[in-house]
Amino acid sequence: MVDIAHQAAINPASARAAAATRALVPLTSIDPGQWRALAQRVIEPNGYYLPGWELAVSEAARGRTDASALPAFDGASARLIGLMPVVSLWRAWKIPLPALVSAHPYGTLCSPLIDRDAPIEAATRLLQQAREAGAHALVLNDVALDGAAMSSLKDVLHRDGLKPRILSSYTRASLDATQDGETLLHGALGAKKLKELRRQRHRLEEHGPVAFAVARKPDEIGPALETFLQLEVSGWKGKRGTALIQHAGDATFVRRAVPALAETAQCEVITLRAGTTPVAAGIVLRHQDRAFFFKLGIDERFARYSPGVQLTLDLTRHLCADPAIASADSTASADHPMINPIWRGRFAIGDVLIPLRRHDPVVALIHAALVGLNVAHEAARHVVRLLRK
Repeated sequence: MVDIAHQAAINPASARAAAATRALVPLTSIDPGQWRALAQRVIEPNGYYLPGWELAVSEAARGRTDASALPAFDGASARLIGLMPVVSLWRAWKIPLPALVSAHPYGTLCSPLIDRDAPIEAATRLLQQAREAGAHALVLNDVALDGAAMSSLKDVLHRDGLKPRILSSYTRASLDATQDGETLLHGALGAKKLKELRRQRHRLEEHGPVAFAVARKPDEIGPALETFLQLEVSGWKGKRGTALIQHAGDATFVRRAVPALAETAQCEVITLRAGTTPVAAGIVLRHQDRAFFFKLGIDERFARYSPGVQLTLDLTRHLCADPAIASADSTASADHPMINPIWRGRFAIGDVLIPLRRHDPVVALIHAALVGLNVAHEAARHVVRLLRK
């Protein structure tokens, strides 16, 4: 089956093709002003679907370019009230079945943007747009299962006699930034662990005064980003070939996205230095009252001093001291050994299959194909783990 994102090109004269063209559009055709306005009103923050970030991903990032969009507009005012970046199931996993998959924005969160002032209307129109695009199902990857966006979609599905299917799920770390930072860290790590980390920090100071810096302004953000990129490639990611700077498209994406979000105070680069030497750095996105810890890079020559942990401790204090931030998403994998002991909050993330028609046999085929894909991926990961032992 052909990529449903290109159905309109197959039979442009048909009414169905015309509807598909209106329902599924290039991501670049979404008006940036409307997109930014929607981002200010969303029921659930997602820094990775901010226009400055997701457009840069779609323009340049390796394997993530040319995403499409399901837009939802208010019928009365033509105001954008919902947005779901998507690709076809064929594009995502080479499965030739009629489904759309959330476009992956590099960060591990794909909760769609839904207007808090019209959540049911937005969710209804998003699902209808997917139907008109020819899809029989939506596959939402890495969505907050108990988040407000998913709740709005589930309300509409329940009303229409449909039920989403969870394909996989896990819990990941988050930070309650409304607490006092020192109290939170003491409760999470305990006095003994904090004493050991203070000892390591004092040892790190033998290489120069230890300082935590936050780059936000346009003239600061570029140099800080380059410091992060060099630290990331110097470590294990560089050895595995997965550092951002090792791939031209990824480097282009992040060098566009970080300054673009910094212009609207939605991104900052944090750095920990010992004297003039950067030992750890990270990228943090901000959307509404939530922060998103995107990536971390460290100088492994200083590994004995736990530079990644030291940076995260300072980031925790920084976020807890900021009245604009209520919570932070680690965007980390399950059981992440570094951040899980520090950020003790947890929330459920999962992949969800959303049927778009009742009693649709095609959805069963899509579900079976996705289950088979997950089994194959797990088997491959198991082999990789065995080879690394």
